[in-house]
Amino acid sequence: MPQAHANGLTFEYETFGQAQDPPVLLIMGVGCQLVMWPDSFCTGLADLGFHVIRYDNRDVGLSSKLEAAGAPDIMAAVTAQLSGQPVTAPYSLDDMADDAAELLAALGLGRAHVVGASMGGMIAQLLAIRHPHTVTSLVSIMSTTGNPALSAAKPEAMAALLTPPADTSRDSLIAQGVNTWKVIGSPKYPASDQELQAVVARSVDRMVCPDGFGRQVLAILAAPARNEALKRITAPTMVLHGADDPLVPVDGGKDTAAAIPGARLEIIDGMGHDFTEALVPVYLDTVGGFCREVEAGRAAAE
Repeated sequence: MPQAHANGLTFEYETFGQAQDPPVLLIMGVGCQLVMWPDSFCTGLADLGFHVIRYDNRDVGLSSKLEAAGAPDIMAAVTAQLSGQPVTAPYSLDDMADDAAELLAALGLGRAHVVGASMGGMIAQLLAIRHPHTVTSLVSIMSTTGNPALSAAKPEAMAALLTPPADTSRDSLIAQGVNTWKVIGSPKYPASDQELQAVVARSVDRMVCPDGFGRQVLAILAAPARNEALKRITAPTMVLHGADDPLVPVDGGKDTAAAIPGARLEIIDGMGHDFTEALVPVYLDTVGGFCREVEAGRAAAE
């Protein structure tokens, strides 16, 4: 896959579709590599007439690692946050939004439809706040505002996300990943055991960087609530959330939509916090349909 230099770092990325088509930038969640965006979703968006770019965030996959920042202490950060103390992180979600803006520039793209999932939704929100000229439309999936008054993740979801594998062997890493996705997954759109094994193995075989995951978690914990800043977003926005999300409860999506002027809220019954093949048609219908609608509106205004 190709790489691009942006914001002082190197980013691994991959594209689908024709370069002359309207671009869609996909931003993935905490600890997740670009391959967590299903290939079928990416090719489906390309078939709808979009040039799709997915990339590894800093500290994950084949993009630059911030190893000089050292090993993070996630539990100390969680304890500090719960006690109302400030959390220190080696970089911020704002920095990661700047990564996205500079990556678009490095790829010669002035603006794009920006689709972010979970932490990627937070980054996408900040991109629309900090670099509004780069965002044709915003889609925030299974994400939230950082408002501390909102519902917390279910304990079993947090445990699945933060409990380390039994050891560093490939089998243990895959088993831990499969268990996490089973706990936070979609009850109405489940993945088969074979699908989960393949998805997790693809990421494990590509790159494992637990310290990078931890540093991204610190960036989330250190981020202030975005409610007031979200009011400044002018891009057409859709907020997509699962009614059965155990990791980022649905009121996070509702709060996001309420904060962004004119935002459309789509709540999917039976959807959790994942990207299964069974969910791809839902994502193509909602995300692809919204981006096509925005493109049609832009064409009519010209």
